[in-house]
Amino acid sequence: MSSHVPAGWPADVRPPDADDWDVQAVSYLLDCCAPDFRRHPVLSRHPVVLATFAEHCVRGEQRAATDAVGVIRSELEGQVGPEVVAAAVDVWQAELARLARVEREVGLLQRALRGERFVPRMS
Repeated sequence: MSSHVPAGWPADVRPPDADDWDVQAVSYLLDCCAPDFRRHPVLSRHPVVLATFAEHCVRGEQRAATDAVGVIRSELEGQVGPEVVAAAVDVWQAELARLARVEREVGLLQRALRGERFVPRMS
């Protein structure tokens, strides 16, 4: 029987009661971090530590994307046409939406790695 996972659970990670779910979680979380973090065995050996690192990495990316949205128009003004600037802004906006989803996924994995079990809500 598979445990319940809440909305926003990463599609590539099995539920916490599945065999080797934590191996999938580690792989997913490493993908959320800078590539060089794979060189540090402490992170893959201690998934809760890795989840904390991933959370900080994703939040850093969100800050960078938010900053970029705020300045991209002025940085590109006169360098490319207005339609290219608008397209660049759209890319940053899409990235912010993706990062919001990833932040939720990382948070759910972190909670599960700390032992929380999710139960279906009565509607």
